[in-house]
Amino acid sequence: MAKFGLIGKNIDYSFSQKYFIRKFELENLTHSFQNFDISSIEAIKSIISKNKNLKGLNVTIPYKESILPYLDKIDKEAKNIGAVNTIKIEKDNTLTGYNTDNYGFAKALIEHFPISNKKALVLGTGGASKAITYVLDALSFEYKCISRTKGDNCLSYNQLSKNIIEEHSLIINCTPLGTHPNINECPSIPYKYLNENHLLFDLVYNPSETLFLKKGKSRNARTSNGLKMLEYQAEKSWGIWNS
Repeated sequence: MAKFGLIGKNIDYSFSQKYFIRKFELENLTHSFQNFDISSIEAIKSIISKNKNLKGLNVTIPYKESILPYLDKIDKEAKNIGAVNTIKIEKDNTLTGYNTDNYGFAKALIEHFPISNKKALVLGTGGASKAITYVLDALSFEYKCISRTKGDNCLSYNQLSKNIIEEHSLIINCTPLGTHPNINECPSIPYKYLNENHLLFDLVYNPSETLFLKKGKSRNARTSNGLKMLEYQAEKSWGIWNS
């Protein structure tokens, strides 16, 4: 029996565990899946040493970048992205890092084509946003990253004007804002400038309709949560673990 798992912080709500347990049941596999809720990335060492039958891990917030120094090898694409969300534990116990978020996001986003224009706003600058901007580059989108403070190649939320909102048809929430149980939170953008030409894509999937998406829908924008993206990336991870 092989064991798989997820490492992250405050991950009781996690999609991965439910998804893979259900998958194992449907496919009559005797594998198990465990959440490793850790307060520091250094705990990865003891997780690997104590779980001898562990074959693969998914990585979620806030460890997609801080995991990198603990890996023996990093796939070229994950290296280019600068973040890892999938780890394959090799037969010699070495750790190889991959990124399947980019695959999941690309596949989920393309289902919403055509989009009014190929201009996007990316809310947040953490590990999740790195896979998103990698895909936007590949799909020839122009984009601006939005953070709480202005920086290099990055606008602050209070710089978001009517013109900027109206010029960018795709707005992607890469922050955890709005995740259960904090369902009354949302990114601080001027929602009043949204219209039917916008697509709001939220990487959050619990709740299925976040306040960010509700506010978009009230302005007639199209909306999508992160569930499809997660399903696609999970299957890609499964393929890597079994390769």
